[in-house]
Amino acid sequence: MAGKLDATARAMDTQWWRGAVIYQIYPRSFQDSNGDGIGDLAGIVQRLPHIAELGADAIWISPFFTSPMKDFGYDVSDYCDVDPMFGTLADFDAVIAAAHGLGLRVMIDLVLSHTSDQHPWFIESRANRTNPRRNWYVWADPKLDGTPPTNWLSIFGGSAWQWDARREQYFLHNFLTTQPDLNFHEPQVQAALLDVARFWLERGVDGFRLDTINFYTHDKYLRDNPGLPPELRNADTAPAVNPYNHQMHLFDKSQPENVEFLKKLRAVMKPYNAAAVGEVGDAQRGLEILGEYTRGDDRMQMCYAFEFLAPDRLTPARVVETFRALEEAAPDGWACWAFSNHDVVRHITRWGLSVDAAKAYATLLMCLRGTACLYQGEELGLPEAEIAFEDLQDPYGIEFWPEFKGRDGCRTPMVWQADNQAGGFSTGKPWLPIPAQHLRLAGPEAKGKDSLFAQYQAALALRHRHKVLRSGAQSDMMAAGDLLCFMRSDATDRVFCAFNLGETTVTTTLPAGNWHALGQEDGPVLGQTIILAPWQSCVAVKQ
Repeated sequence: MAGKLDATARAMDTQWWRGAVIYQIYPRSFQDSNGDGIGDLAGIVQRLPHIAELGADAIWISPFFTSPMKDFGYDVSDYCDVDPMFGTLADFDAVIAAAHGLGLRVMIDLVLSHTSDQHPWFIESRANRTNPRRNWYVWADPKLDGTPPTNWLSIFGGSAWQWDARREQYFLHNFLTTQPDLNFHEPQVQAALLDVARFWLERGVDGFRLDTINFYTHDKYLRDNPGLPPELRNADTAPAVNPYNHQMHLFDKSQPENVEFLKKLRAVMKPYNAAAVGEVGDAQRGLEILGEYTRGDDRMQMCYAFEFLAPDRLTPARVVETFRALEEAAPDGWACWAFSNHDVVRHITRWGLSVDAAKAYATLLMCLRGTACLYQGEELGLPEAEIAFEDLQDPYGIEFWPEFKGRDGCRTPMVWQADNQAGGFSTGKPWLPIPAQHLRLAGPEAKGKDSLFAQYQAALALRHRHKVLRSGAQSDMMAAGDLLCFMRSDATDRVFCAFNLGETTVTTTLPAGNWHALGQEDGPVLGQTIILAPWQSCVAVKQ
């Protein structure tokens, strides 16, 4: 990690995002500073040294804007202020100052596809069909029989259309009915959202994580989505029990006009040397859209799809398949990889990983070409929390319980110490219960020599020491059972990476030449044959 980031340092490194390691903070659950049981911005300032110690380059803070919290901040009612639950704009400025003082860049989560139904824009828009903002949201007349205009579905269940008696029209919502979609076909909407980006850039942010980036623009002709045959469905972006998976989402999202808005946003960001990572939610075309949105130098710098956030364990074959598909769909694009985030079951649980397995995957993530996102607590090996139905907060989980238990299990508060019931997160009652299993992972040994934290720290340090791992080319990727091998290379270095992602010993062979092993304690690799014990890896540089 770099030293203090002053304005000059931030302006000079135009490629800081390429191969960076971004640490995601879910602010409700990171650190509570005032004892109300909910994390806040002052708490983030308190715990930033932990992230700097880990070795991350940047933080991504999930939404902290003014909101009725129907979807925990992803329903914004004021884009340019902080919800009192999290603090004030002055508290946010303190986050910026503290992060930059530690050498950490700050990215914030912009939710541009929709607002809260309590946003002043929507209150005005729904009042009648003649007001100045009448076209700021997606309104449509019913069919002759009164049913919704299209067959589009909401990810959170049911139709994507909600009837509004004031206008006697339906409005579009891809998520909760309280999250109406903005109309990106209206130039005034685009201009207002670009002003939002400018507001935060002026406050010193280094970039954005763009929520549901491919949902911005809908088909202006309101055509129905075709059905998707069962054999083509997957649960990569929505649980299998959700009928959302039964459609081919050709018209409700991912429209070509979206690219023009992304170009405008990139132009706004450019003078600030800011970068953005977009979340691409599409179970069939995710990598293709990633390529479309990150191609060239006038769109977004990076996007992530859901391939590595999928339910099935990430096998060597799946890694190879994903990168081959990426090369075909997005040869000029730049991916951002994550194993966990605030929307999916934590990967320790999702993939059934032991500590040794988690260490192997941590090292793998730091060796893959692309930018990397870590989710708070994964460096401690936090498993998914089991939340009783009566304790659920997430409306998504309540809707599809018990087959899908929602997102609360990955959103429980971060643990910092093992000697109190709140894990050092709060002096009050946490907004979600903290499992005893998590407390045990916050003890004095949490950062010990053989801990998972130490492995993450070493893997991040390895990535920082060797530029080739951040931005070099990737080639010769091969999977054979539990064995995954590939090469990273640039003008000065060649690094061979081999991973045993299984429970039995595997053997592979180094390419010709003299190689030097890299790791926590660098040392030579003797001979051309490498024997990898279960969950062991070898990263070696050519001499």
